[in-house]
Amino acid sequence: MLKANFQHHPMIFKRPAGTSRGVLLAKDSWFITLTDGNDTSRYGIGEVSIIPGLSIDPPEAVEAELAKLCKNIASYPVWLETHGTAFPAIRFALETALHDMNYGGNRIFGETAFTKGEAGIAINGLIWMGDAGFMQAQLLEKIQAGFNCIKLKIGALEFEKELALLAGIRSKYDADEIEIRLDANGAFAPDKAMNKLEQLAQFNIHSIEQPIKAGQRQEMAALCAQSPIPIALDEELIGIHQEAIPALLAAIKPQYIILKPSLIGGLEASEQWIEQAEKQNVNWWATSALESNIGLNAIAQWVYKKQNPLPQGLGTGQLFSNNIASPLEIREAKLFHNSKLQWDTILPE
Repeated sequence: MLKANFQHHPMIFKRPAGTSRGVLLAKDSWFITLTDGNDTSRYGIGEVSIIPGLSIDPPEAVEAELAKLCKNIASYPVWLETHGTAFPAIRFALETALHDMNYGGNRIFGETAFTKGEAGIAINGLIWMGDAGFMQAQLLEKIQAGFNCIKLKIGALEFEKELALLAGIRSKYDADEIEIRLDANGAFAPDKAMNKLEQLAQFNIHSIEQPIKAGQRQEMAALCAQSPIPIALDEELIGIHQEAIPALLAAIKPQYIILKPSLIGGLEASEQWIEQAEKQNVNWWATSALESNIGLNAIAQWVYKKQNPLPQGLGTGQLFSNNIASPLEIREAKLFHNSKLQWDTILPE
């Protein structure tokens, strides 16, 4: 008989994490564990990861919803039908916990070259918002670590300072050496966005995520049609139901979409986005959404199976001081699963 429990595990940042929506010192995660019968040695685990101001799961309702789900876990298909849309982070956790349990409960969802440690996943080096000196220090660290794809979060500094930072990068590295991705997190005003995109374009930018806030389809469509920089939709995907995906992509016509399974309802939901995007010649890559290594591991294994050649956004596991020890490690600008390393033991309560 299927049994379930959950545990709260707040994630603590090693240093404040700056975004255009504010600075994060910590964020909430919960682990849901599933067992089949009384054999607690074989269990699946999934992560509910919430980002304040971004996740649509109501933070104050998550624990109560998890309690109801765990109490009635045998009826989880009914929960998915009636509550799954309103709680995409819980849906992701349930989906990955079931996968884990069904594959044997060892955090490996099928043997691949990635899980055997024979192949890595190319990832971008993430530069967090902060003052110019802090961002420059991160940039140097990433370049020295071998990253040739850098993602910078912009929108917190004065725009001229951000332009100067990009000019400094391009004075040393051309686009063949360092690919630059930008993430504005909706920081630009619609009436000023095109001017800013034109100024940013001089630095040979690969793409920019969400230049204006989500929910402004007409304005975003105009930007996608005219921008000198390819545009990737990120927050725009949150809260969109399956049947509405084709219409959104057709209306905006983005060059890329960014898939964050914790925010859009899991791996199956991500597959639905990919299917519709490919029909409309829209490319994609996946990004973790501040999950611990539990959530990151599930996303990474799914991404590897997709064999998308673009660098993925899967390096956030190093941000936390209390992460779960795992076989995941970053080497040579790639995420690897080191089969010689072990997971910390996390048992159902």
